[in-house]
Amino acid sequence: MEETMTATPAATRVAIYESEPNERAVLERKLTGHALDFQTSTVQESPPSPPGPEVLSVFIGSRVDAAVLERMPALRLVATRSTGYDHIDLAACATRGVTVSNVPSYGANTVAEHTFGLLLAVTRRIAWTYHRMVHGEFGREGLRGTDLKGKTLGVVGTGRIGAHVIRIARGFSMRVLAYDPAPDDKLEAALTFEYVPLDTLIATSDFITLHAPARAETHHLIDGKALERMKPGAVLINTSRGALVDTHALVEALRDGRLGGAGLDVLEGEEDIFDERQVLARHYDRERLEQLVVSHVLMRMSNVVITPHNAFNSEEAIGRILDTTVENIEGFLAGRPVNAVSAR
Repeated sequence: MEETMTATPAATRVAIYESEPNERAVLERKLTGHALDFQTSTVQESPPSPPGPEVLSVFIGSRVDAAVLERMPALRLVATRSTGYDHIDLAACATRGVTVSNVPSYGANTVAEHTFGLLLAVTRRIAWTYHRMVHGEFGREGLRGTDLKGKTLGVVGTGRIGAHVIRIARGFSMRVLAYDPAPDDKLEAALTFEYVPLDTLIATSDFITLHAPARAETHHLIDGKALERMKPGAVLINTSRGALVDTHALVEALRDGRLGGAGLDVLEGEEDIFDERQVLARHYDRERLEQLVVSHVLMRMSNVVITPHNAFNSEEAIGRILDTTVENIEGFLAGRPVNAVSAR
């Protein structure tokens, strides 16, 4: 461990992985009386020695599976500083009697704002314009964009983030269609959008934005067939999970011009794509290497804008994450667990 905070012998051992200096300062101030161990690495890279911590706090880069849990027999709580928890083996945790908590809402508006940042960057060709400018090309040829006003936005998933996206879309005078397996009639009436079947949304939207979790039923929700049904020149935005989109099919749709562009904050296999140095140090199977190459093809396309899973990353959102994480830890230790999640 990098450093342990001074605490009383009876203090709860709390290991905090993937931590940043500013996060450390906040958590040291708010989690007083506990023995805090901070790590900038993931739990796989620097696993604790048995018996390990009683409380483990991680972010999305740490995979908490049976092998990791085996090294921490004293563990009682995993507090992920994220909304998603697909990086945690919930069944393995349940078997060991380990509670898992998440941060159910911290950056709905933050991710929604980033969604529109990507949409505008693609439709107004902002990233490609900047690329040309820094390389000394100052002409406007090939840089004509597309208005959002009057266009149809298809929102897949109308949870907290999807609802914020719809609110922003109304400010742009867009028509909004939405799909959700559990429609919210009150939300539909309040925000004046229309729920439609997924096939209808795909076929009639000018822009499609994804706000659904990664589950078996959403894997490759946007596959080759879905891309073929989209309007010519449609734009796809994904700030949810990379596994929702078949990357190979996406590349082909962009190459042949059927799809007008894509704004992606997430990609399949992104843990490999954004830390390529590890490729030289680890064994990767053919599928992972192939995925890495395909994603590089996307990065070189002028009508694609990619950000490194950064949609959540604002000062305000991080503050809310830390506040909720502290509440989760203190509530659990006081015998009043909050924001607990379980295997479906």
